[in-house]
Amino acid sequence: MTPSSTLHQESIVIDGTCPLIDDPRGIPAYRAGGFTAVAPTVGDNENGAAGTLRKLGSIHKVIREDAGLVLVRKARDIEAAKASGKMGLILHFQGAEPIENRLEYIDAYKSMGVGMIQLTYNVKNRLGDGCEERTDAGLSKFGLAVIKRMNEARVIVDCSHTGLRTTLDAIEASTRPPVFSHAGVRAVHPSPRNIVDEQIKAVAAKGGLVGANAYPPFVSADKPPTLEQLIDHIRYIVDLVGIDHVGLGLDYFAGQSPYSSDEHAMAAYKGYLESGMWSSKSYPPPPYIYPKGIETPDKAPHLTDALLRSGFNAEEVKKIIGGNWMRVFREVWGE
Repeated sequence: MTPSSTLHQESIVIDGTCPLIDDPRGIPAYRAGGFTAVAPTVGDNENGAAGTLRKLGSIHKVIREDAGLVLVRKARDIEAAKASGKMGLILHFQGAEPIENRLEYIDAYKSMGVGMIQLTYNVKNRLGDGCEERTDAGLSKFGLAVIKRMNEARVIVDCSHTGLRTTLDAIEASTRPPVFSHAGVRAVHPSPRNIVDEQIKAVAAKGGLVGANAYPPFVSADKPPTLEQLIDHIRYIVDLVGIDHVGLGLDYFAGQSPYSSDEHAMAAYKGYLESGMWSSKSYPPPPYIYPKGIETPDKAPHLTDALLRSGFNAEEVKKIIGGNWMRVFREVWGE
């Protein structure tokens, strides 16, 4: 066993954004990759409260019927999962539509295990503008009330996919560490979906982090991107705001290669464009092949190895692959 594989095996490894859990092949792939906890998307901007309740019921059924899974409510649940050889699920909304216009729904979702809510998914909603919108008007009055209630309920404020002004307003308003659960760096690769230095500095100043996103079009124009190009995003964040403010938000999903055929991926892609949720400028057409060496979650140990080879020491790598997420979880959810 190499030093890097030993480090990966011994560390708490967390992926902050995991839509691939929706695919039956997802959970086995993350297990094979040595992940301690992963964050499936259980709410989005296509389902209101009723549809989200059905999805929450489904994920609770999955956890109940799989003895190797645990629902994560506190940081200690992840530590317990590591000690027992299980994998934790962190329930995550990508978009605040499930809240509808009812602040009390935040408390209801929290009681069902939802630990992180993303404010928008690319387009405008009741809270503010998404990063794909024509406008950049900032956080609404209702959005401010949502941030306050999320802080009180100890739900992590996630600014991914959200417009610049709205994210900065949300970060300023939040009294607990916010995050970009999955984002690339625009200074490294100029995708409109990637975030700018001002956002990175703001989230770090509040004690939060940026989850490095491996979705290929956000990493590089190369097809596929290299693992080193993904690490360029991580290193940029570290150089800008320090080692304590970067994690993993790899964003594997069912529309990527090898989980989706080219025909199916293209049909889904056209649907996203027609809906206005995606633009061709931010989201070029498939196939989506993830960085060489970590094409699928089962290959995650290769990322640990590449981080070590790139010059990060063992303690720094432990922070990047899970330790920084654990710090945020403790501060927001409690021990």
